[in-house]
This record gives sequence, structure tokens and C-alpha cells, in this order.
Amino acid sequence: MSSDGSAVRKVEAVEASAARVDLSVVIPIFNEAETLSNLHQRLSKTLKEMGRSYEVIYVDDGSTDGSGALLKKLHQTDLTVKVLRFNRNYGQHAAVVGGFERALGEVVVTLDGDLQNPPEEIPKLLAKLDEGYDVVGGWRAGRRDPFARRLFSLLINRVTSLIVGVRMKDYGCMLRAYRRQVVERICQCQEVSSFIPALANSFAGAVAEIPIGHAPRESGQSKYTPFRLMRLNFDLLTGFSLLPIQVVSFAGILISILGLSFALFLAIRRLWVGPEVEGVFTLFAILFFFVGLQILALGLIGEYIGRIYMEVRRRPRYVIKEILE
Repeated sequence: MSSDGSAVRKVEAVEASAARVDLSVVIPIFNEAETLSNLHQRLSKTLKEMGRSYEVIYVDDGSTDGSGALLKKLHQTDLTVKVLRFNRNYGQHAAVVGGFERALGEVVVTLDGDLQNPPEEIPKLLAKLDEGYDVVGGWRAGRRDPFARRLFSLLINRVTSLIVGVRMKDYGCMLRAYRRQVVERICQCQEVSSFIPALANSFAGAVAEIPIGHAPRESGQSKYTPFRLMRLNFDLLTGFSLLPIQVVSFAGILISILGLSFALFLAIRRLWVGPEVEGVFTLFAILFFFVGLQILALGLIGEYIGRIYMEVRRRPRYVIKEILE
């Protein structure tokens, strides 16, 4: 029985190898009906001009605006199009992993569906990848987003660079190119929550970043609200490093030493000056600071425990409602 199973796997491996294409483009879609037709037209034109074999994988992440019907039409009229439809919204990174697991390309490119990252920039990524890199990311030159959004992204990029150990200007840009071996390593990971660019950089041997264009959003609103960005940042911090909890531990040791020193100072002052009521508000301020630090520490511990809880349940990262290929 085991030999039969091994034979079946070998046949499947041979068939998959024979079905390889040069390039797979994975595009997560969530309520992008207004831009889908224009996106596919521009993307197809760019890919045909490159002269490589390719496939386009659209992952419908639980859209409710008619994107699913449009994707079915694209699949019917274009043989290079594959469509995965999730039963509900699982998030951009889960959708990307779903596309990775169906991709057959030796190189896999990810792209947003809102046309802020022009598909015409894909050849630049592949040209850089051909220089010997495993991952090439784009950084949005002249980014067309509100100032608060850019400021928050800058903070996330700095933190991510520190945690991953690979400094990049723009971890949030979805227009990126990955070699096949990096994609396969990402697919082997079973985390429920994952941040694809950081995960890829931890597996890649050589990483590069190039400037790409960034257009204003044509329609709709960004799916990343400030709350979702905050959740993403917590996932990033707790999923790739113990640094936050270590910082809090170090701060606890430092504050304990300062607290002991302050207690000795007050004891000596009481012996020298005598009883007094001055400094009550200072003590309250110090107390509130300690309480705030304790709540922060509990929150960080809760994030780690919550992440462990999500992982040990072993629930699927997503559920596929329909596959068109």
C-alpha cells in the first residue's frame, strides 16, 4: 500500500513538473469589482509582451460586491486565469498563501487588485530577480496615500526590519517577486497568522528592493483600517520575535532597581527631615506609570498566549468555496 502511495505521489510530481510555467501572478481580491476589468486588461498586455509562459491566479477573499461573478467571466474568456473563491474573508495574507499553494510558476509575483501598484512594473522586478536574487520587493516611490497612513507604515517598516534582520524601505508593498523555492518554503509553514514579506525574507538567501510607481486609488477605500494595521503589527511582533516581551522584562528589572533606589532615598529623607506630606502627587504619578507598564506586559503576554491558542487548534487558514482552473 505504501509503495502504491509512493508511486502515485511520483506520478503527481512528474505531472506537476510538466505543468510548470515561467511565471505565476497571484492577486488577492476583496471587493474590487470596479477595477477588475481594467486590471486584467493591463496585466494581460504586460505579460504577453514579456514573452514568457504565465498564469494569473485571482483569489476572491470573500468579496460581496460582484467580484466573484466578474472573476468567473475572466476565467471563461482567458485560459490563463485561475480563480480561487473563499467562503468568507480571511485576510490578504491568507489569500496570498492560497494562491501560492496553487501556483505552478518558477517565479511567483504578487500584486494588489486596486491598481495602485501598476502591473506594468512587473518586468522590472523580474529583471532584478534575474541578477541572482531570491526575492525582489518594490518600494512605493512617491506614495499616494494620506500622511497618517505613510507615517504608520514607516513605523511598521522600521520594526519589521529590526525583527527580521533584513532592512527594507517598504514591507507593505504587495508588488513582489519570489523564486519557486521560497514560495514552497512559505507553503510548508502552518501558522494561522503570517506576514508574507517578512516570512519570505527569513527564507531567502539574497533579497533586493527597487522603486516602483504608485498611483492614487481609483475607487473604494483601503481595506487596511488603522485597527487592522494595528492587528497586523501585533501579529508581526509576536510571530517573528520575542523582542517585545524581552523589552518589557528588561524594563521591569530596570524599574525594580529604580523603585528600590527611590524607596531607600525616601527612607533616608524621612530620617533626616522627618515626617512630611510633600510629593504625594509625584508618588501617584509613579504608581500610575507602574500600573500602565504592568497592563502593557499583561497585554503582550496575552498576545503570545492568544497566538499559541490559535496555533494549537490547528484550524485551516482558509476554506475554499470554489476553484476554477
